[in-house]
Amino acid sequence: MDKKEVFEFPCAFPLKAIGSEPDDFEIFVVEIVRKHVPDMSGHAVNSRLSGGGKFLAVTVTFTAHSREQLNAIYEELSSHKRVKFLI
Repeated sequence: MDKKEVFEFPCAFPLKAIGSEPDDFEIFVVEIVRKHVPDMSGHAVNSRLSGGGKFLAVTVTFTAHSREQLNAIYEELSSHKRVKFLI
């Protein structure tokens, strides 16, 4: 039985990473995503600091070209202890 893909590629994909050490967390996330999406627009990033200032939520919206690309990004980001959640 074939698995049916949920997404139709290419597609706009918003990835949200929530992590600690907010001073440079946005740069950290963007550098990892850009390794997998070299043509990512600089305007595709939005960040929001938590109420207590301990965490930063970074949303990066990019054009995803394949499930393998998304898996590689999620795998690399989730391997870092600074990343608390990925959505």
